[in-house]
Amino acid sequence: MTINRTHDQRAGSWVASAQATACDFPIQNLPFGVFRRAGSSEHFRGGVAIGDQVLDVGAAASKGAFSGAALAAATACGRRTLNELLALGPAAWHALREALFDSLHANAGPAARDALASCLVPQREVEMALPTHIGNYTDFYTSIHHARNVGRVVRPDDPLTPNFQWMPIAYHGRASSVVVSGTPFHRPMGQAMPPGAKAPVYGACARLDFELEMGVWIGPGNPLGQPVPIAQAEAHVFGMCLLNDWSARDHQFWEMAPLGPFLGKNFCTSVSPWIVTLEALAPYRVPFERPAGDPLPLAYLDDPAVRAGGSLDVQLEVRLQSPVHRARSLAGDRLSATSFRHQYWTVAQMVAQHTVGGCNLQSGDLLGTGTISGPTPGEAGALVELSAGGTRAVPLQSSGEERRFLQDGDCVILRGWCERPGAARIGFGECRGEVLPAVES
Repeated sequence: MTINRTHDQRAGSWVASAQATACDFPIQNLPFGVFRRAGSSEHFRGGVAIGDQVLDVGAAASKGAFSGAALAAATACGRRTLNELLALGPAAWHALREALFDSLHANAGPAARDALASCLVPQREVEMALPTHIGNYTDFYTSIHHARNVGRVVRPDDPLTPNFQWMPIAYHGRASSVVVSGTPFHRPMGQAMPPGAKAPVYGACARLDFELEMGVWIGPGNPLGQPVPIAQAEAHVFGMCLLNDWSARDHQFWEMAPLGPFLGKNFCTSVSPWIVTLEALAPYRVPFERPAGDPLPLAYLDDPAVRAGGSLDVQLEVRLQSPVHRARSLAGDRLSATSFRHQYWTVAQMVAQHTVGGCNLQSGDLLGTGTISGPTPGEAGALVELSAGGTRAVPLQSSGEERRFLQDGDCVILRGWCERPGAARIGFGECRGEVLPAVES
């Protein structure tokens, strides 16, 4: 993806709220989601966020706002899910982005404004759904800082597995328990092996954790048996969101002998509702670099374009809002802040690795990047890192509390944004989830 006129920092919109300071959704962003008016019996349909509004793209198409390839893409966007839009590919996505940019631009003519103005719905009046029907969900493990931090908890003498620096590791998650931001979930039940015990115990998770991740939404799929070359991998990616891979650490560490995560992960995964496209993220690309002395990727995971700009500088933060915070009308405490640029593997490398054996990705599939942790202690993307496996307390300064792992009633909020000199700030909104008490059987 290259820089084009839709990234112009000087561009503004006739939607006044899109110019607000620190607005996540200026005209340079134009992320896609699925919505309907809250409390209504309307069908869910695709929309685009602009300022504090949602543009009903299908309604705008019916009013003659688009033509040609943009009209075909807008019509697909108006469906109950975005799967059909994602299947169309980069040329169609770009055509729709340009048409939306032109129609929402401050210089748009009266006809364009009139056509779209009646298709705007305030975000405060909508409810959001998952953007796609997710056929498959795969979660990767691509932060070397997270891998080392967690490895020290489980294997202090040998924290990093020998394969981590050679390939993006992943496991298949549970698509049915992926939920949109704002959906609460119950603390899971399961088995755990207490330290020093000779037999496991059954009960509610005692070490519930969050994981700061990003989600990758797959566009066109690939036929079974035909790998996606790394040079073509990003043509199969529509965009990205925020993702919280909630984790029952006591259950997870007991069951991961010898297979990968199962019940410790499959009870809930939260995603933010808006997909920020790869095209919108183009100004925030940074080189993919490895520390001196680390092995270079094998040939099928290496590409000049990936080395030149395969990483993305997305700023991320995690906040925890406890019941005490809410009772005092406090926003909660920031637990962590880092950047996606620190990941050891890129989005293109994840797609190439996923398909190298012939696995067929499908439009609307979701990939998780794995926990995003940076090189310093304050950049850890999970409580298991921040608390060193629960051995030290993490203070919540504004409420006077502390945490080692999550308690019932805790709400975790992920936020993400991109900003740099010479480019407009764009954001991802938030990914929010609240822990409810366990349901005992």
